Amino acid sequence: MSAYINLGNEAFATIRRGEYVDKSGLIAVVNNTLNTRRCFSCVTRSRRFGKSMAAEMLCAYYDHSCDSRELFADLEIARDPSFDKYLNTMPVIYLDLTAFVTRFHDEDIVNHIDAELRAEVAKTYPQVDMQGCRDLMDCLIRIANDTRQKFFFIIDEWDAICREFPTGTPAMDRYLTWLRRMFKVVNATSVFAGVYMTGILPIKKYKTESALNNFMEYSMVEPGNMGRYFGFTKDEVQALATEHAMSFDELEKWYDGYQIGDELSMFNPNSVMQAVNRRRCRSYWASTGAFDSVVNYIQMNFQGLKDDIILMLAGGRCKVNPTKFQNDMSVINNRDDVLTVLIHLGYLSYNWRRDECYIPNHEVMGEMANAVEANNWTPVVNALEASDQLLQDILCGEADAVARAVEAIHDDNTSILSYNNENSLACVLSLALYTARNQYVIHRELPTGKGFADIVLMPRKNVSSPAIIVELKVNRDADSAITQIHRRQYPAKLAQYTGELLLVGLNYDRDTKQHTCQIETLQAPLS
Repeated sequence: MSAYINLGNEAFATIRRGEYVDKSGLIAVVNNTLNTRRCFSCVTRSRRFGKSMAAEMLCAYYDHSCDSRELFADLEIARDPSFDKYLNTMPVIYLDLTAFVTRFHDEDIVNHIDAELRAEVAKTYPQVDMQGCRDLMDCLIRIANDTRQKFFFIIDEWDAICREFPTGTPAMDRYLTWLRRMFKVVNATSVFAGVYMTGILPIKKYKTESALNNFMEYSMVEPGNMGRYFGFTKDEVQALATEHAMSFDELEKWYDGYQIGDELSMFNPNSVMQAVNRRRCRSYWASTGAFDSVVNYIQMNFQGLKDDIILMLAGGRCKVNPTKFQNDMSVINNRDDVLTVLIHLGYLSYNWRRDECYIPNHEVMGEMANAVEANNWTPVVNALEASDQLLQDILCGEADAVARAVEAIHDDNTSILSYNNENSLACVLSLALYTARNQYVIHRELPTGKGFADIVLMPRKNVSSPAIIVELKVNRDADSAITQIHRRQYPAKLAQYTGELLLVGLNYDRDTKQHTCQIETLQAPLS
Protein backbone atom coordinates (compact mmCIF):
# COMPACT_ATOMS: atom_id res chain seq x y z
CA MET A 1 0.00 0.00 0.00
CA SER A 2 1.29 3.45 -0.92
CA ALA A 3 2.40 5.80 1.81
CA TYR A 4 2.63 8.99 -0.22
CA ILE A 5 1.37 8.50 -3.78
CA ASN A 6 -2.21 7.91 -4.91
CA LEU A 7 -3.64 7.37 -1.44
CA GLY A 8 -7.19 7.25 -2.78
CA ASN A 9 -10.30 8.67 -1.14
CA GLU A 10 -10.71 6.63 2.05
CA ALA A 11 -9.67 9.50 4.35
CA PHE A 12 -12.34 11.78 2.91
CA ALA A 13 -14.86 8.93 2.79
CA THR A 14 -14.36 8.53 6.54
CA ILE A 15 -15.13 12.23 6.96
CA ARG A 16 -18.28 11.93 4.85
CA ARG A 17 -19.55 9.02 6.95
CA GLY A 18 -19.84 11.44 9.84
CA GLU A 19 -21.44 14.87 9.96
CA TYR A 20 -19.85 17.09 7.33
CA VAL A 21 -20.26 20.81 6.72
CA ASP A 22 -19.78 21.34 3.00
CA LYS A 23 -16.54 23.19 2.27
CA SER A 24 -16.04 21.64 -1.15
CA GLY A 25 -16.28 25.05 -2.83
CA LEU A 26 -12.58 25.33 -1.97
CA ILE A 27 -11.92 22.87 -4.79
CA ALA A 28 -13.34 25.29 -7.37
CA VAL A 29 -10.95 27.99 -6.16
CA VAL A 30 -8.00 25.61 -6.54
CA ASN A 31 -9.25 24.35 -9.93
CA ASN A 32 -9.16 27.91 -11.20
CA THR A 33 -5.39 28.01 -10.61
CA LEU A 34 -4.43 24.65 -12.14
CA ASN A 35 -1.91 24.63 -14.98
CA THR A 36 -1.30 28.37 -14.60
CA ARG A 37 1.49 30.33 -12.98
CA ARG A 38 -0.82 30.67 -9.95
CA CYS A 39 -0.98 26.90 -9.39
CA PHE A 40 1.21 27.06 -6.25
CA SER A 41 -0.99 27.69 -3.19
CA CYS A 42 -0.06 27.95 0.49
CA VAL A 43 -3.23 28.01 2.61
CA THR A 44 -2.50 28.45 6.32
CA ARG A 45 -4.88 28.69 9.25
CA SER A 46 -5.06 28.04 12.97
CA ARG A 47 -5.04 24.63 14.59
CA ARG A 48 -8.41 22.88 14.55
CA PHE A 49 -9.64 25.00 11.65
CA GLY A 50 -9.90 22.11 9.19
CA LYS A 51 -6.51 22.17 7.48
CA SER A 52 -6.07 18.40 7.18
CA MET A 53 -9.72 17.81 6.26
CA ALA A 54 -9.31 20.20 3.33
CA ALA A 55 -6.11 18.43 2.23
CA GLU A 56 -7.82 15.02 2.41
CA MET A 57 -10.76 16.38 0.41
CA LEU A 58 -8.42 17.61 -2.34
CA CYS A 59 -6.64 14.26 -2.38
CA ALA A 60 -9.94 12.42 -2.87
CA TYR A 61 -11.01 14.78 -5.63
CA TYR A 62 -7.85 14.80 -7.76
CA ASP A 63 -6.47 11.28 -7.19
CA HIS A 64 -6.76 9.28 -10.43
CA SER A 65 -6.45 5.94 -8.64
CA CYS A 66 -10.03 6.07 -7.30
CA ASP A 67 -13.58 7.03 -8.28
CA SER A 68 -14.87 9.79 -5.98
CA ARG A 69 -17.92 10.95 -7.91
CA GLU A 70 -20.40 9.66 -5.35
CA LEU A 71 -18.48 11.26 -2.49
CA PHE A 72 -18.93 14.70 -4.08
CA ALA A 73 -22.25 14.27 -5.88
CA ASP A 74 -24.31 16.09 -3.22
CA LEU A 75 -21.74 18.79 -2.46
CA GLU A 76 -21.29 22.34 -3.73
CA ILE A 77 -18.38 21.47 -6.03
CA ALA A 78 -20.57 19.07 -8.07
CA ARG A 79 -22.49 22.11 -9.37
CA ASP A 80 -19.34 23.91 -10.48
CA PRO A 81 -18.43 23.81 -14.22
CA SER A 82 -14.91 22.59 -13.37
CA PHE A 83 -16.13 19.53 -11.45
CA ASP A 84 -15.93 16.94 -14.25
CA LYS A 85 -12.86 18.50 -15.85
CA TYR A 86 -10.49 17.62 -13.00
CA LEU A 87 -12.29 14.90 -11.00
CA ASN A 88 -9.89 11.96 -10.45
CA THR A 89 -7.57 12.98 -13.27
CA MET A 90 -4.11 13.24 -11.70
CA PRO A 91 -1.50 11.32 -9.74
CA VAL A 92 -1.43 12.85 -6.26
CA ILE A 93 1.53 13.03 -3.90
CA TYR A 94 0.40 13.54 -0.31
CA LEU A 95 3.08 14.45 2.22
CA ASP A 96 2.18 14.94 5.90
CA LEU A 97 5.30 16.40 7.48
CA THR A 98 4.22 15.61 11.03
CA ALA A 99 4.89 11.98 10.16
CA PHE A 100 8.55 12.92 9.72
CA VAL A 101 9.10 15.36 12.60
CA THR A 102 7.76 12.73 15.01
CA ARG A 103 10.22 10.12 13.67
CA PHE A 104 13.31 12.14 12.85
CA HIS A 105 14.86 14.76 15.10
CA ASP A 106 18.23 15.06 13.39
CA GLU A 107 19.54 17.60 10.92
CA ASP A 108 19.15 15.08 8.06
CA ILE A 109 15.35 15.10 8.20
CA VAL A 110 15.07 16.57 4.69
CA ASN A 111 17.26 13.77 3.30
CA HIS A 112 14.92 11.25 4.93
CA ILE A 113 11.92 12.90 3.28
CA ASP A 114 13.51 12.99 -0.14
CA ALA A 115 14.78 9.41 0.10
CA GLU A 116 11.42 7.94 1.17
CA LEU A 117 9.51 9.75 -1.56
CA ARG A 118 12.07 8.76 -4.19
CA ALA A 119 11.78 5.11 -3.16
CA GLU A 120 8.01 5.20 -3.49
CA VAL A 121 8.15 7.04 -6.81
CA ALA A 122 10.48 4.37 -8.18
CA LYS A 123 8.15 1.63 -6.94
CA THR A 124 5.06 3.31 -8.42
CA TYR A 125 6.66 3.98 -11.81
CA PRO A 126 8.91 0.97 -12.49
CA GLN A 127 8.66 1.55 -16.23
CA VAL A 128 10.44 4.91 -15.98
CA ASP A 129 14.22 4.86 -16.02
CA MET A 130 15.43 6.68 -12.88
CA GLN A 131 19.11 6.14 -13.67
CA GLY A 132 21.10 9.28 -12.81
CA CYS A 133 18.33 11.00 -10.85
CA ARG A 134 19.92 12.89 -7.97
CA ASP A 135 16.83 13.82 -5.99
CA LEU A 136 13.03 13.63 -5.93
CA MET A 137 12.57 16.50 -8.37
CA ASP A 138 14.82 14.79 -10.92
CA CYS A 139 12.59 11.70 -10.62
CA LEU A 140 9.38 13.67 -11.03
CA ILE A 141 10.71 15.53 -14.05
CA ARG A 142 11.63 12.20 -15.64
CA ILE A 143 8.16 10.75 -14.89
CA ALA A 144 6.30 13.81 -16.20
CA ASN A 145 8.32 13.72 -19.42
CA ASP A 146 7.73 10.00 -19.97
CA THR A 147 4.05 9.80 -18.98
CA ARG A 148 2.96 13.24 -20.21
CA GLN A 149 1.03 13.60 -16.97
CA LYS A 150 1.41 16.22 -14.27
CA PHE A 151 1.21 15.68 -10.51
CA PHE A 152 -0.89 17.36 -7.87
CA PHE A 153 1.29 17.75 -4.76
CA ILE A 154 -0.23 18.20 -1.28
CA ILE A 155 1.92 19.05 1.73
CA ASP A 156 0.04 18.97 5.03
CA GLU A 157 1.60 20.81 8.01
CA TRP A 158 4.21 22.26 5.67
CA ASP A 159 5.65 24.37 8.55
CA ALA A 160 6.13 21.45 10.99
CA ILE A 161 9.87 21.49 10.31
CA CYS A 162 9.96 25.27 10.75
CA ARG A 163 8.38 24.88 14.19
CA GLU A 164 10.71 22.02 15.15
CA PHE A 165 14.03 23.45 13.93
CA PRO A 166 14.91 27.12 14.61
CA THR A 167 16.02 29.52 11.91
CA GLY A 168 19.68 29.16 11.02
CA THR A 169 19.92 25.45 11.77
CA PRO A 170 21.13 23.17 8.94
CA ALA A 171 17.78 21.33 8.87
CA MET A 172 15.85 24.55 8.35
CA ASP A 173 18.18 25.78 5.62
CA ARG A 174 18.05 22.41 3.85
CA TYR A 175 14.26 22.34 4.02
CA LEU A 176 13.85 25.74 2.39
CA THR A 177 16.42 24.77 -0.24
CA TRP A 178 14.45 21.56 -0.89
CA LEU A 179 11.19 23.51 -1.30
CA ARG A 180 12.84 25.88 -3.76
CA ARG A 181 14.28 22.94 -5.66
CA MET A 182 10.82 21.38 -5.90
CA PHE A 183 8.72 24.41 -6.72
CA LYS A 184 10.86 27.30 -7.97
CA VAL A 185 12.79 25.64 -10.78
CA VAL A 186 11.93 26.74 -14.29
CA ASN A 187 10.16 23.51 -15.23
CA ALA A 188 8.10 23.16 -12.04
CA THR A 189 4.89 24.01 -13.90
CA SER A 190 5.58 21.19 -16.37
CA VAL A 191 5.75 18.73 -13.45
CA PHE A 192 2.90 20.01 -11.26
CA ALA A 193 -0.62 20.87 -12.33
CA GLY A 194 -1.05 22.24 -8.83
CA VAL A 195 0.58 22.39 -5.40
CA TYR A 196 -1.37 22.85 -2.17
CA MET A 197 0.55 23.44 1.06
CA THR A 198 -1.23 23.92 4.36
CA GLY A 199 -0.07 24.64 7.90
CA ILE A 200 -0.27 27.29 10.60
CA LEU A 201 2.26 29.87 9.44
CA PRO A 202 2.63 31.55 6.04
CA ILE A 203 5.85 30.92 4.15
CA LYS A 204 8.93 32.21 5.95
CA LYS A 205 10.26 35.58 4.90
CA TYR A 206 13.79 36.64 4.21
CA LYS A 207 13.88 40.35 4.96
CA THR A 208 10.55 41.37 3.38
CA GLU A 209 10.17 38.69 0.70
CA SER A 210 8.68 35.21 0.90
CA ALA A 211 11.16 32.37 0.56
CA LEU A 212 8.83 30.96 -2.15
CA ASN A 213 7.53 34.10 -3.79
CA ASN A 214 5.85 32.19 -6.63
CA PHE A 215 3.23 30.87 -4.20
CA MET A 216 -0.22 32.38 -3.78
CA GLU A 217 -0.59 32.74 -0.01
CA TYR A 218 -3.83 32.64 1.96
CA SER A 219 -3.69 33.10 5.74
CA MET A 220 -5.62 34.26 8.82
CA VAL A 221 -4.22 37.73 8.07
CA GLU A 222 -4.73 37.67 4.30
CA PRO A 223 -7.15 34.89 3.24
CA GLY A 224 -7.91 36.29 -0.20
CA ASN A 225 -10.93 34.61 -1.81
CA MET A 226 -10.73 31.58 0.50
CA GLY A 227 -12.01 33.25 3.67
CA ARG A 228 -15.35 31.45 3.85
CA TYR A 229 -13.61 28.07 3.73
CA PHE A 230 -11.46 28.80 6.79
CA GLY A 231 -14.23 28.26 9.34
CA PHE A 232 -17.98 27.86 9.72
CA THR A 233 -20.31 30.65 8.65
CA LYS A 234 -23.25 31.85 10.73
CA ASP A 235 -25.73 30.09 8.41
CA GLU A 236 -23.84 26.81 8.73
CA VAL A 237 -23.82 26.99 12.53
CA GLN A 238 -27.49 27.95 12.66
CA ALA A 239 -28.27 24.81 10.63
CA LEU A 240 -26.21 22.69 13.03
CA ALA A 241 -27.92 24.26 16.04
CA THR A 242 -31.35 23.48 14.60
CA GLU A 243 -30.43 19.93 13.69
CA HIS A 244 -29.01 19.20 17.14
CA ALA A 245 -31.62 21.20 19.08
CA MET A 246 -28.93 23.42 20.59
CA SER A 247 -28.95 27.12 21.39
CA PHE A 248 -27.44 29.08 18.51
CA ASP A 249 -26.89 31.99 20.89
CA GLU A 250 -24.70 29.83 23.10
CA LEU A 251 -22.69 28.56 20.13
CA GLU A 252 -22.31 32.14 18.93
CA LYS A 253 -21.12 33.36 22.33
CA TRP A 254 -18.56 30.60 22.66
CA TYR A 255 -17.15 30.16 19.14
CA ASP A 256 -18.04 33.10 16.85
CA GLY A 257 -16.14 36.35 16.43
CA TYR A 258 -13.43 35.62 13.87
CA GLN A 259 -13.14 38.08 11.03
CA ILE A 260 -11.33 36.33 8.20
CA GLY A 261 -10.83 38.72 5.32
CA ASP A 262 -14.23 40.02 4.27
CA GLU A 263 -16.02 37.27 6.23
CA LEU A 264 -17.17 39.17 9.31
CA SER A 265 -18.61 36.32 11.36
CA MET A 266 -16.71 33.04 11.35
CA PHE A 267 -16.83 30.24 13.92
CA ASN A 268 -14.12 27.87 15.10
CA PRO A 269 -15.21 24.69 13.24
CA ASN A 270 -13.65 22.09 15.52
CA SER A 271 -15.11 23.63 18.66
CA VAL A 272 -18.59 23.90 17.10
CA MET A 273 -18.54 20.23 16.08
CA GLN A 274 -17.27 19.20 19.51
CA ALA A 275 -20.06 21.18 21.13
CA VAL A 276 -22.90 19.80 18.99
CA ASN A 277 -21.63 16.23 19.32
CA ARG A 278 -21.20 16.50 23.08
CA ARG A 279 -24.29 18.71 23.40
CA ARG A 280 -22.38 21.10 25.59
CA CYS A 281 -20.65 24.43 24.98
CA ARG A 282 -17.33 24.63 26.75
CA SER A 283 -13.71 25.38 25.90
CA TYR A 284 -12.16 22.83 23.56
CA TRP A 285 -9.35 25.23 22.73
CA ALA A 286 -6.87 23.91 25.32
CA SER A 287 -6.44 20.77 23.23
CA THR A 288 -4.83 22.75 20.40
CA GLY A 289 -1.42 22.42 22.06
CA ALA A 290 -0.51 26.08 21.59
CA PHE A 291 -1.12 27.23 25.17
CA ASP A 292 2.51 27.00 26.34
CA SER A 293 3.63 29.04 23.35
CA VAL A 294 1.06 31.73 24.09
CA VAL A 295 2.20 31.94 27.71
CA ASN A 296 5.80 32.36 26.55
CA TYR A 297 4.91 35.05 24.00
CA ILE A 298 2.94 37.06 26.55
CA GLN A 299 5.78 36.68 29.04
CA MET A 300 8.09 38.49 26.65
CA ASN A 301 6.12 41.62 27.60
CA PHE A 302 7.47 43.92 24.91
CA GLN A 303 6.66 47.56 25.52
CA GLY A 304 2.91 48.07 25.39
CA LEU A 305 2.08 44.35 25.09
CA LYS A 306 0.75 43.98 28.61
CA ASP A 307 -1.51 46.99 28.14
CA ASP A 308 -2.78 45.50 24.88
CA ILE A 309 -3.61 42.13 26.43
CA ILE A 310 -5.50 43.80 29.29
CA LEU A 311 -7.35 46.07 26.86
CA MET A 312 -8.46 43.04 24.85
CA LEU A 313 -9.48 41.11 27.97
CA ALA A 314 -11.69 44.12 28.68
CA GLY A 315 -13.31 43.66 25.26
CA GLY A 316 -11.25 46.28 23.47
CA ARG A 317 -9.17 46.24 20.30
CA CYS A 318 -5.62 47.30 19.62
CA LYS A 319 -3.62 48.29 16.58
CA VAL A 320 -1.28 45.76 14.99
CA ASN A 321 1.09 45.76 12.03
CA PRO A 322 1.36 42.15 10.79
CA THR A 323 3.51 42.91 7.74
CA LYS A 324 6.94 42.81 9.42
CA PHE A 325 6.55 39.38 11.02
CA GLN A 326 9.03 36.90 9.52
CA ASN A 327 6.49 34.03 9.72
CA ASP A 328 8.80 32.29 12.14
CA MET A 329 7.75 31.46 15.71
CA SER A 330 11.37 31.50 16.86
CA VAL A 331 11.98 35.04 15.59
CA ILE A 332 9.88 37.42 17.70
CA ASN A 333 11.25 40.96 17.77
CA ASN A 334 8.45 43.21 19.08
CA ARG A 335 4.84 43.40 20.28
CA ASP A 336 3.52 43.40 16.69
CA ASP A 337 5.23 40.04 16.11
CA VAL A 338 3.62 38.61 19.25
CA LEU A 339 0.16 39.83 18.26
CA THR A 340 0.61 38.50 14.72
CA VAL A 341 1.60 35.06 15.99
CA LEU A 342 -1.51 35.05 18.19
CA ILE A 343 -3.62 35.87 15.12
CA HIS A 344 -2.15 32.92 13.20
CA LEU A 345 -2.69 30.66 16.21
CA GLY A 346 -6.33 31.73 16.45
CA TYR A 347 -6.05 33.43 19.85
CA LEU A 348 -6.81 36.78 18.23
CA SER A 349 -8.89 37.85 15.28
CA TYR A 350 -7.75 40.47 12.78
CA ASN A 351 -9.69 43.30 11.14
CA TRP A 352 -7.66 44.10 8.04
CA ARG A 353 -9.58 47.27 7.23
CA ARG A 354 -8.63 48.88 10.55
CA ASP A 355 -5.42 46.95 11.30
CA GLU A 356 -6.86 45.93 14.66
CA CYS A 357 -6.83 42.68 16.60
CA TYR A 358 -9.10 41.46 19.37
CA ILE A 359 -10.12 38.36 21.32
CA PRO A 360 -12.89 36.78 19.24
CA ASN A 361 -15.11 34.89 21.66
CA HIS A 362 -15.82 33.43 25.08
CA GLU A 363 -13.79 30.27 24.49
CA VAL A 364 -10.59 32.09 23.59
CA MET A 365 -11.20 34.79 26.21
CA GLY A 366 -11.01 32.09 28.88
CA GLU A 367 -7.79 30.66 27.47
CA MET A 368 -6.23 34.11 27.26
CA ALA A 369 -7.19 34.75 30.89
CA ASN A 370 -5.52 31.44 31.79
CA ALA A 371 -2.37 32.57 29.99
CA VAL A 372 -2.37 35.84 31.94
CA GLU A 373 -2.75 33.91 35.19
CA ALA A 374 0.15 31.63 34.22
CA ASN A 375 2.29 34.76 33.80
CA ASN A 376 1.54 35.83 37.39
CA TRP A 377 -0.03 39.17 36.48
CA THR A 378 -1.48 39.27 39.99
CA PRO A 379 -3.38 42.60 39.82
CA VAL A 380 -5.11 41.57 36.60
CA VAL A 381 -5.90 38.10 37.92
CA ASN A 382 -7.35 39.66 41.08
CA ALA A 383 -9.57 41.88 38.95
CA LEU A 384 -10.84 38.92 36.95
CA GLU A 385 -11.49 36.86 40.06
CA ALA A 386 -13.40 39.72 41.70
CA SER A 387 -15.68 40.26 38.71
CA ASP A 388 -18.38 37.84 39.91
CA GLN A 389 -18.81 39.79 43.13
CA LEU A 390 -18.82 43.13 41.32
CA LEU A 391 -21.72 42.04 39.11
CA GLN A 392 -23.65 40.81 42.14
CA ASP A 393 -23.09 44.16 43.88
CA ILE A 394 -24.46 46.01 40.85
CA LEU A 395 -27.51 43.73 40.66
CA CYS A 396 -28.16 44.19 44.38
CA GLY A 397 -27.81 47.97 44.16
CA GLU A 398 -24.76 48.08 46.46
CA ALA A 399 -23.38 51.35 45.09
CA ASP A 400 -20.69 51.82 47.76
CA ALA A 401 -19.38 48.28 47.24
CA VAL A 402 -19.23 48.86 43.47
CA ALA A 403 -17.25 52.07 43.99
CA ARG A 404 -14.81 50.32 46.34
CA ALA A 405 -14.32 47.40 43.94
CA VAL A 406 -13.54 49.61 40.93
CA GLU A 407 -11.27 51.76 43.06
CA ALA A 408 -9.32 48.67 44.15
CA ILE A 409 -8.82 47.60 40.55
CA HIS A 410 -7.64 51.11 39.70
CA ASP A 411 -5.19 51.16 42.60
CA ASP A 412 -3.79 47.73 41.70
CA ASN A 413 -3.29 48.60 38.05
CA THR A 414 -2.18 52.22 38.04
CA SER A 415 0.97 51.34 36.14
CA ILE A 416 -1.09 49.67 33.43
CA LEU A 417 -4.19 51.79 32.96
CA SER A 418 -4.28 55.53 33.54
CA TYR A 419 -7.44 57.55 34.07
CA ASN A 420 -7.19 60.36 31.56
CA ASN A 421 -10.80 60.25 30.41
CA GLU A 422 -14.04 58.29 30.52
CA ASN A 423 -12.72 55.87 27.90
CA SER A 424 -9.93 54.72 30.24
CA LEU A 425 -12.45 54.30 33.03
CA ALA A 426 -14.65 52.26 30.67
CA CYS A 427 -11.72 49.96 29.92
CA VAL A 428 -11.12 49.30 33.61
CA LEU A 429 -14.80 48.69 34.29
CA SER A 430 -15.05 46.31 31.32
CA LEU A 431 -12.11 44.35 32.72
CA ALA A 432 -13.80 44.32 36.13
CA LEU A 433 -16.97 42.93 34.51
CA TYR A 434 -15.05 40.08 32.83
CA THR A 435 -17.32 37.23 33.98
CA ALA A 436 -20.48 39.23 33.27
CA ARG A 437 -20.06 38.09 29.67
CA ASN A 438 -21.47 34.74 30.74
CA GLN A 439 -24.87 36.39 31.25
CA TYR A 440 -24.64 39.59 29.22
CA VAL A 441 -23.64 40.97 25.85
CA ILE A 442 -21.54 44.01 26.70
CA HIS A 443 -21.70 47.01 24.36
CA ARG A 444 -19.29 49.95 24.45
CA GLU A 445 -20.48 53.33 23.16
CA LEU A 446 -23.92 51.99 22.22
CA PRO A 447 -26.14 54.49 20.34
CA THR A 448 -29.07 55.13 22.70
CA GLY A 449 -31.68 57.88 22.57
CA LYS A 450 -29.90 61.19 21.97
CA GLY A 451 -26.35 60.01 22.55
CA PHE A 452 -24.05 57.10 23.24
CA ALA A 453 -24.19 55.15 26.48
CA ASP A 454 -20.69 54.35 27.76
CA ILE A 455 -21.45 50.71 28.59
CA VAL A 456 -24.65 48.72 28.15
CA LEU A 457 -25.06 45.16 29.42
CA MET A 458 -27.90 43.38 27.63
CA PRO A 459 -28.92 40.01 29.12
CA ARG A 460 -28.47 37.03 26.86
CA LYS A 461 -31.48 35.00 25.82
CA ASN A 462 -32.97 32.91 28.62
CA VAL A 463 -31.21 35.08 31.23
CA SER A 464 -33.63 36.80 33.61
CA SER A 465 -31.22 39.44 34.93
CA PRO A 466 -31.99 43.13 34.29
CA ALA A 467 -30.33 45.17 31.58
CA ILE A 468 -27.70 47.61 32.85
CA ILE A 469 -26.82 51.07 31.52
CA VAL A 470 -23.54 52.54 32.81
CA GLU A 471 -22.54 56.18 32.45
CA LEU A 472 -18.99 57.18 33.42
CA LYS A 473 -17.65 60.53 34.51
CA VAL A 474 -14.27 61.95 35.49
CA ASN A 475 -14.07 64.91 37.92
CA ARG A 476 -17.85 65.24 38.03
CA ASP A 477 -20.16 63.19 40.27
CA ALA A 478 -22.19 60.02 40.08
CA ASP A 479 -25.47 61.97 40.26
CA SER A 480 -24.64 63.84 37.06
CA ALA A 481 -24.03 60.53 35.32
CA ILE A 482 -27.50 59.28 36.26
CA THR A 483 -29.00 62.63 35.23
CA GLN A 484 -27.35 62.33 31.79
CA ILE A 485 -28.83 58.86 31.31
CA HIS A 486 -32.32 60.34 31.83
CA ARG A 487 -31.72 63.56 29.91
CA ARG A 488 -30.48 61.77 26.81
CA GLN A 489 -33.21 59.12 27.04
CA TYR A 490 -30.78 56.20 26.94
CA PRO A 491 -33.37 53.71 28.25
CA ALA A 492 -35.67 54.44 25.27
CA LYS A 493 -33.32 52.42 23.06
CA LEU A 494 -34.03 49.39 25.25
CA ALA A 495 -37.80 49.58 24.79
CA GLN A 496 -37.85 46.05 23.41
CA TYR A 497 -36.53 44.87 26.77
CA THR A 498 -39.53 44.35 29.06
CA GLY A 499 -37.86 43.64 32.40
CA GLU A 500 -36.04 45.74 34.94
CA LEU A 501 -33.36 48.28 34.05
CA LEU A 502 -30.45 49.27 36.28
CA LEU A 503 -28.88 52.70 35.76
CA VAL A 504 -25.32 52.95 37.08
CA GLY A 505 -23.47 56.25 37.40
CA LEU A 506 -19.76 56.03 38.22
CA ASN A 507 -17.40 58.95 38.77
CA TYR A 508 -13.64 59.16 39.34
CA ASP A 509 -12.09 62.16 41.05
CA ARG A 510 -8.51 62.74 39.90
CA ASP A 511 -7.58 64.86 42.90
CA THR A 512 -8.87 62.58 45.68
CA LYS A 513 -8.36 59.35 43.68
CA GLN A 514 -11.80 58.28 44.87
CA HIS A 515 -14.70 56.67 43.02
CA THR A 516 -18.35 57.27 43.72
CA CYS A 517 -21.30 55.30 42.42
CA GLN A 518 -25.05 55.66 42.24
CA ILE A 519 -27.47 52.92 41.13
CA GLU A 520 -31.10 53.46 40.20
CA THR A 521 -33.75 50.90 39.30
CA LEU A 522 -36.59 51.48 36.86
CA GLN A 523 -38.96 49.48 34.76
CA ALA A 524 -38.64 49.23 30.98
CA PRO A 525 -39.87 50.20 28.50
CA LEU A 526 -39.60 53.87 29.37
CA SER A 527 -41.65 56.31 27.30
